[in-house]
Amino acid sequence: MSNKRSAATLFGLLICASGLAVCADDPAPAKPDIIFLLADDLGYADVGWHGSDIKTPALDKLAASGAKLEQFYVMSVCTPTRAAFMTGRYPMRYGLQMNVIRPASQYGLPLEERTLAQALREVGYTTAICGKWHLGHFDKAYWPNQRGFDHWYGLLLGIDYFTHIGYEKGGTLDWYRNGELKSEEGYTTHLLTREAVDLIKRQPKDKPLFLYVPFNAVHGPIQCPDEYAKPYASKMTGLRQILAGAATAMDEGCGKILSALDDSGRRKNAIIVFCSDNGGIPPGKNRPLRGFKSSLYEGGVRSAGVVAWDGHIKPGIMVNAPLHMVDWYPTFLKLAGASLEQKLPLDGKDILPVLVEGKPSPHEDVLLNSTPRDGAIRVGDYKLVINGQDLVTETRDTETGERKKVDRAALAAKQRQSKKIELFNLRDDPYETKNLAEQMPEKVRELRQRYIRYADAAVKPLNLR
Repeated sequence: MSNKRSAATLFGLLICASGLAVCADDPAPAKPDIIFLLADDLGYADVGWHGSDIKTPALDKLAASGAKLEQFYVMSVCTPTRAAFMTGRYPMRYGLQMNVIRPASQYGLPLEERTLAQALREVGYTTAICGKWHLGHFDKAYWPNQRGFDHWYGLLLGIDYFTHIGYEKGGTLDWYRNGELKSEEGYTTHLLTREAVDLIKRQPKDKPLFLYVPFNAVHGPIQCPDEYAKPYASKMTGLRQILAGAATAMDEGCGKILSALDDSGRRKNAIIVFCSDNGGIPPGKNRPLRGFKSSLYEGGVRSAGVVAWDGHIKPGIMVNAPLHMVDWYPTFLKLAGASLEQKLPLDGKDILPVLVEGKPSPHEDVLLNSTPRDGAIRVGDYKLVINGQDLVTETRDTETGERKKVDRAALAAKQRQSKKIELFNLRDDPYETKNLAEQMPEKVRELRQRYIRYADAAVKPLNLR
C-alpha cells in the first residue's frame, strides 16, 4: 500500500473513532482546513458573549455557531502560549516558561521542537501565518518560513500598528513577507486581514489549508484608526476607548476572514478556533475572574475561546471541561491524518471527543506553569498556586491601564521572597476569593506532589541562562 493510501486510511479510521463517520469502509473525507485566529492580550471579559461593552459581532456569531470554551487555559504571557500551540508541549519542557522574547534576546523556540506547521505540511497542507510570530528572531533559522510555514506575512515581535516600527526603545522596521523586510502603509489589523483573505481566495480547492492568524491587537501600544474608537465615546475614554476600537477592528477582520471561507466554499469543512494568548492587562478586563496577564490566577491564564466546525460541533454549546493550548497540536494532527509519533513526548491531548461528543476533559491535571519563582496546577476542581501574586494590580490602574509610580525592583524582590501557597476550589469559588490551603493540607500535599513531578522535569528558562 502506498504511503498516500496509508495516510488516507489512517485518517478515515481516526474520524470513525471520533464518531464522525458511519463505518471503517467509508472513503476518507477531505482533510479539514484548520483556521486559527489568535488575539493578543484580549481580556476574558472583552468579548460580546461574556457581556462586554465592546462590540464583537463577528466573533459572537462564530461562538453561536460552535462551542464556547469556558475553561480554556493558555499561558500567562505571549511567547509561552505561542510555543505551547506550536509544539503541544508545556513550555517548561524547553525553557520558554518565563517572560517573553525581547528584542535583545538571543534565543527562540528550540530547533529540535517539531512544530504544528511542520507536521501539517508533511501531510499535504498549505501552511500560512499572517501575524505575530514571537518565537525567535535573532537568527533566521528560528523564523516562520524555517519552522514549517510555506507563507509568512507579518511581524516578529511587537510594533507600532501604523509605522510597523518596534515600539521598544531603538525599534526598527519589523514587517515581513516571507523573510524579506517590507515597507508599506496601513493599520496592521487591516493588512493581516487582507493577506489572510487573499490566501483563502487563492488556495487550491483540492489542497487543505492551515491558516494561523495571530493578530497583534489588542497588545500595546494600544492603537486604532479613529473611526473604530469614536462609537465608544459615550461609554468610555482614554486607553479603554482605544482598546475597544482595536478589538472592534480585529473582530471586523475575523468577520472578513470567515466571509472569505464562506465565499470560497471552504467553511463547510473548516475547523475554526478563536482565542487570546493570555488574559487582558488594564485597561482590558477579565472580570469576574481574578488577576491579569502575567499572573497565575484565572484572569491571567484563562482565555475567551471558541471553536466551530459545521456538521461536527453542535452550535451554541458550552464546554466547561478544562482544556489547554497544548491540546490543539494532537487534535489537529489526528484530524489531518498526521503522525503523532515523535522524538519529544506531548503534553497535549486529543480533545475532539470533548468537543464533538461532550466527553470529559482527557487531562488528569493541567499545568498552568512551573518557573523558578512561581507555578500553578489544576487537578479536577482544585487549583494550587505557588507564589501567585498579581503584580499588575500594584503597577497599573485597573480601570485606565495607566502605570502607577512604584518601585518595580522592590516589587520583584517582594515576589521572590514570598512563598505563599494557595488552594482554590474552582467549582465552588471560581473567582479565587478563598484560600483553602490551611483547611485542606492533604489536598495541598496531593497537588504539590503532582506539581513537583513537572517542576523536577522543567529545564532552566532560556532567559536565565
